[in-house]
Amino acid sequence: MQKQDDKTQVLARLAALKDMSVKQLKAEWGKLFETEAPNNSRSFLEQRLAYRIQELTFGGLSKPVRQLLDALADEVEGKKVRKSVISDPRNPVIGTRLVREWNGAEHVITVLKDGFDWQGRRYKSLSAIARDITGTQWNGYRFFGLRERKDAA
Repeated sequence: MQKQDDKTQVLARLAALKDMSVKQLKAEWGKLFETEAPNNSRSFLEQRLAYRIQELTFGGLSKPVRQLLDALADEVEGKKVRKSVISDPRNPVIGTRLVREWNGAEHVITVLKDGFDWQGRRYKSLSAIARDITGTQWNGYRFFGLRERKDAA
């Protein structure tokens, strides 16, 4: 029952934001963030306050999501603050050899730290390799049998 009460209260607070003046929104900002509002943009204040209300009630982003966002921000800013490299969790361990037969020819791909090697050429994605092998668009993980099965869960 508590969850339903929380939802009802949050919805009421979110609806109330639309009826507030910018001055009232800035006052609400001060209560929720314990700092002065950064600007007078009504839409910015409404959106950020709405997120904060929900965050305080239901919880924020998970630790893995926060870490991924931090790593992406570092990448965009050109910094190497994090020791880990962003990679797709479907990628096998570095050094793994993927073998796929296609039209009677065997293709061996080596997993690298930041991509893949096929026939001495470096690729950023398995899809690019699958396209070069087949001449058509493929999901690289599916082509090489790395796609997670839906019924495995």
